[in-house]
Formats: sequence, structure tokens, C-alpha cells
Amino acid sequence: MGIEINLMKNYPRTKRDPKARADSKTEEDRRIARKFDKDFFDGDRKYGYGGYSYNPRFWQPVVPDFIEYYSLDNNSSLLDIGSGKGFMLRDFKEVLPGLQIKGIDISEYAIQNSLDDIKDYQDVGDAKDLPYEDDSFDLALSIVTLHNLPREECAQSLKEITRVSKNSFITLDAYSNDEEKSAMNDWNLTALTVMHVEEWKLFFEESGYTGDYYWFKP
Repeated sequence: MGIEINLMKNYPRTKRDPKARADSKTEEDRRIARKFDKDFFDGDRKYGYGGYSYNPRFWQPVVPDFIEYYSLDNNSSLLDIGSGKGFMLRDFKEVLPGLQIKGIDISEYAIQNSLDDIKDYQDVGDAKDLPYEDDSFDLALSIVTLHNLPREECAQSLKEITRVSKNSFITLDAYSNDEEKSAMNDWNLTALTVMHVEEWKLFFEESGYTGDYYWFKP
């Protein structure tokens, strides 16, 4: 197994109010959000992003840390699992124009509405059955995505990431104490597998995941 490392430290954090979200969201909101369709990306804020558009301030500060840590260059290859509309992939290409990129997302809506210069690099697909050969990528990334799967499918996805990549980094919904657990329960809209950080680490070992990881906590 890899190591716990915060490669997302330069990602801008917005001020969140988990309690307010808990008071307003309903099971119907969750049901709609978990379709990962137009409502999730570009519908009402209660279903997800409330409008998902490119803004360089999010990934441009983060991409250089990935490039440096994993020694990526213009001869490297990268897979983004849960790539959405391809925003992170664009910022990778801006820094490394020769980088071979691929994005995959369960959402047909997101792929169809990808950035024009990234759309051809995007596939509709499922993380638990990645349509790529063994060791196809120098690095696979999955940012706040895999926890949206049921536990067994999450385990299968971890195996798939390990299979198709030489290195990997993921972030997952997690908590370290009761206060964080309560905040996560209040905030969570789509995640089906949320665990204590130590439970996640054991889960990684059981699933044969060999990559690096970090956590999302609201």
C-alpha cells in the first residue's frame, strides 16, 4: 500500500456549513443527485454543484504538485477516474502539452458536456470495470469519486485502479472522530461508502490497493 499524503493542499477550500445542508436536503435530493445527470452538475444547488463550469483557480494550483511528486513529463500518461467535464485534465495539458490523458466518468451528461478541447479524451464508463489494459497509465487519479459506490463495488474499483496504473492517488470521504463523522453525515449527498480513516486503510489492504491516498472532510 502507498502512503497518506495531502497532494490536495493547494486546492481552494470554500466555507461549508454541513449543518445547514443537513437541515435542507431530503432523500429525494439524494436520489436525484446520485443519478449524476444534469441536475447534479448544472441544476439546483440542492442536487449537487449548482452549476459546474471551468475555473482555473481550482486545479491549476494542484496540478504542479502531482507532476512533481509523481515525476510526470511530456512522455507520461494519466487517467482521471470521475473526470466530470475534464477540468483537471485541461490544466494538466496546459502544463504538459505532450501528456497522454484519458478521463472516464459514469455520467454521460458530464462527458457530453466536457470542455471542447478535452472531450475527445473522455470515455463514459464505470470505475469498477475500467476498459484499459494492465499498467496503461503512469498515474491514475480519482478525486472524491470512489466513495459514491457501494462497498463491494468500491473494493473492485480499487483493484481496477491498481491493475491499470503504475502509480495512483485517491481521495475519499472519511472521518477521524465523532465530530467529523457527524459533519460528514450532515454534508454527504452522494457517498455510499464512508468510513473512519483507519477503516479505509484496512479496506485498502483487503482490496489490494497499492496507491497513495488522502481524505475529504467537510
